[in-house]
Amino acid sequence: MKFISLRQLRQQGQLFIIGCLGCLSCLFISCGEDDATVDEYADWTARNDQFLAALANDSLRQAGWYRYKKYSLNDESEGTISQYIYVKVVESGDGLDCPMFTDSVRVCYQGRLIPTVLHPEGYVFDGTIYGTYNPATNSNTKFLLSSSSIIDGFSTALLHMHRGDHWRVYIPSELAYKETVNGVIPAHSLLIFDLTLIDFSPAGQVMPVWSSREMMDEW
Repeated sequence: MKFISLRQLRQQGQLFIIGCLGCLSCLFISCGEDDATVDEYADWTARNDQFLAALANDSLRQAGWYRYKKYSLNDESEGTISQYIYVKVVESGDGLDCPMFTDSVRVCYQGRLIPTVLHPEGYVFDGTIYGTYNPATNSNTKFLLSSSSIIDGFSTALLHMHRGDHWRVYIPSELAYKETVNGVIPAHSLLIFDLTLIDFSPAGQVMPVWSSREMMDEW
């Protein structure tokens, strides 16, 4: 039988503790890495393409769904699925006319990505409201429809909307930011907007002051 001295026991004990700590640190690091690598944007381009294909295939078979070709393209010929926006009418307003490309518009909106594991409703990346979407109480913004900062799909939707319309608009990446990363929006992202057209005015005409009381009465 081989005897071990007290010093050796202490040394082995220290080595054992150090080894355990090392294992634990590796474990924690691994967990942290695993958590960090729950990549909700893995295969993002393919997933967005699949989402768009299913949307284009199913949307026109359902009541209340429409599609509109990019405003600058010839609407007489059939385009590719990425040349259209897809629209679900949530609520129709009582307006009779639509904005022109040179008009200013007042809208409230909320923009999301397609659903992911961590964000089953879609990650909200921008908007005039981040809580419950309610046109009567949401904040709003005003801008020139022809502004270069407005993506093609957003302009396309507004050119077909009437005052008071609330649409859910699905915009393919080709009509949004394409292969460009824009802030928290990954490249090749299909964008989903809840969008309400509150008002619009022609170039050179001052838009009436927005009144939340009037909006609440209408809604």
